[in-house]
Amino acid sequence: MSRKRSYSPTVRRRRLGATLRRLREDAGLTLQEAAERLGGARAKLGKLETSELKTVKPSDLDALLTLYGVEDDGVREAMHQLARDAKHRGWWWKYRDVFGAESLPDFEAEASRIRTYEAATIPGLLQVPEYAEAMFRGGRYTSLEHIQRQVEARMARREILHRFDDPPMLWAVIDEAALRRPIGGKEVMRKQFEYLLRVGQLPHINIQVLPFSVGAHAALGNSFTILEFVDPIDPTIVFTDSIGGGLFEEAAEEVNQYAAVFGDVQGSALSTAASASFIQDLAAAA
Repeated sequence: MSRKRSYSPTVRRRRLGATLRRLREDAGLTLQEAAERLGGARAKLGKLETSELKTVKPSDLDALLTLYGVEDDGVREAMHQLARDAKHRGWWWKYRDVFGAESLPDFEAEASRIRTYEAATIPGLLQVPEYAEAMFRGGRYTSLEHIQRQVEARMARREILHRFDDPPMLWAVIDEAALRRPIGGKEVMRKQFEYLLRVGQLPHINIQVLPFSVGAHAALGNSFTILEFVDPIDPTIVFTDSIGGGLFEEAAEEVNQYAAVFGDVQGSALSTAASASFIQDLAAAA
């Protein structure tokens, strides 16, 4: 069953902090001045603006809005709604043992466009259960129960692509190495190829193959995901996977570098039509 849109508490918390920072600056106040007028600590207000503070009391928020001269009831209510949304836990919270505290699904929930380059495996959002299970079995030894939980979490994560409420645009560039690595055996790979061909026909999903024939390229050996959001106040972020769980980057200079690299590999990759033919040939040979 398709999942409805979920709110990301992390994205909402960042939006709340960025909006409060803009309102403070528009009011001509420094962090220190605002904290002094409210009789609070500068550090606490700073953490609120940088989204490090996970909750804000309604009375504290009202005091801030009054200090910043926000009188419009609609604006004040919107800010309070942001604060309430920031406290809610998304569906992925029950898989925090798998995803970690600040996880990729948290941001995927509200992303409007996701661009990803994968060098070694099929992107997580495009994996079938059998492929995901085989991949997790290839890691360090763990219990069957934990592996099944990892698979369950990954399948729940990919539901954003099949929700009827404004699914994100996904643009995936997959290195040929990821397609040729026989994870799980021929039957599993055949199922994986067939799934890629099926979802690749959806209007919001584009899949391109970066063939070996390209040779050296800008993203050689580096997988990454770029997430963009509808609200301009939400900064574009980059996620790079790692053994320790992954890193997020939102500094504009770094994000722009990754965007440029993605543009390079996308331009070097086969077209979506040629990529589908390439995957069809792999499926026939599996």
